[in-house]
Amino acid sequence: MRTAENTSPPRTWQVATAPGAIPLLGHALRMGRDPLRFLSSLADGADLVELRIGPNRAFLPCHPDLVQQVLVNARVYDTGGPVKDKARPILGNGLITSDWADHRRQRRLVQPAFHTARIAAYAEVMQEEVRAQADRWRAGQVVDVSEVAQALTARVTARALFSTDIAPRAVAAIQHGLPVIVRGAYRNAVDPTGLVGRLPTAANRQYARALRGMHRLINRIVEEYRRKGEDRGDLLSALLAAEDPAGGGRLSDQEVHDQVMTLLLAGIETTASALTWAFHLLGQNREVESRLHAEVDRVLGARPPVYADLPALGYAQRVFTETLRLYPPAWLYTRTTTVAAELGGRELRPGDDILISPYVLHRLPGLFSDPERFDPDRWLPERAKDVARGAYLPFGGGSRKCIGDVFGMTEATLALAAVSSRWRLRPLPGTRVVPRPQMSLTSGPLPMRVEAR
Repeated sequence: MRTAENTSPPRTWQVATAPGAIPLLGHALRMGRDPLRFLSSLADGADLVELRIGPNRAFLPCHPDLVQQVLVNARVYDTGGPVKDKARPILGNGLITSDWADHRRQRRLVQPAFHTARIAAYAEVMQEEVRAQADRWRAGQVVDVSEVAQALTARVTARALFSTDIAPRAVAAIQHGLPVIVRGAYRNAVDPTGLVGRLPTAANRQYARALRGMHRLINRIVEEYRRKGEDRGDLLSALLAAEDPAGGGRLSDQEVHDQVMTLLLAGIETTASALTWAFHLLGQNREVESRLHAEVDRVLGARPPVYADLPALGYAQRVFTETLRLYPPAWLYTRTTTVAAELGGRELRPGDDILISPYVLHRLPGLFSDPERFDPDRWLPERAKDVARGAYLPFGGGSRKCIGDVFGMTEATLALAAVSSRWRLRPLPGTRVVPRPQMSLTSGPLPMRVEAR
């Protein structure tokens, strides 16, 4: 039996066992009730923590070297675990859920759709949509920032994926169905018994209808593109035209379908969650907000932002980078050990799960000074160089790093600049914001008052 090579430097690792496991369920109930608090409590002084999710052994690496060991050994620590299993009915065999061999091929085929030249083209859609959003508001209006961010990222993602004539039809269906799918997927993901999703509840029926509707929508769009056979300059055209440089071949209709579903979920839900947190943090930190306003005034004057402005919007990018540290949308992802391996001095068996939590890592005092403080300047080049590899993972890492990271950063920076050039968003008195660890790390409803600058 092949054993994974340990690439970490020799040292004595601090390994702990999570307390409070109960028969059959292990730590699943505590994980389901308050996963952020539970996982954060395990990281105190430990490099690696063993716990149980149902009957399965799981390990939480809390040291960046151990995290890197997992991420760079994709064949040994393949995507897997309960989150992946529950996501397959939604995402099929797309980039997020595919096994190592499939993922390598898919990555080669999908990567050209995110080439720099195409990002510049997608940015034109982003520019139009963020400007239109800023134009919609009026001074004194109260808006749910979470709802606005979801609608904005849905329009941007749909228009980037699909051509202009199809996007308006798709947006309404996506905005209606995707939140239902996300809620249902999370209910299933946190249920260690697998029984909750089988109950004939109204919520489960709504989830099933929304999922069927989304699959039908994507199938119709892919069929229409295949039939017309023209390059419309969008993401779907790039997926249909992609040819594997390693061995030829193209994506099948089902593979295209799975990638579209994956890109929709990742492109809408995660960016919307992070943007919502960014505006919440700006509303709580007036000095940071003032510096952002000063930058956009200097760079933009009275005009809306465009793609060419990005290199000059360094502070806006640091604001979003720091937001992703404090509130990473992908707050947890899992890997499964495929062969006997060693991690942190512990012998792992095939089938053991690895839990990687960017939320936990990003708030460890040993990795980030004053970790609870919102400090965009910690990402100045002279300070960022001291951040250890494996310590900052909002987009994952290794061969499975998020393929849309540049897309998301571009969209978010343009949105922050467009809104901040014209408006301040003020929190309403008495509003209590608590992170909700669902399929992404959301704030829930976030009402804020719009003030003209």
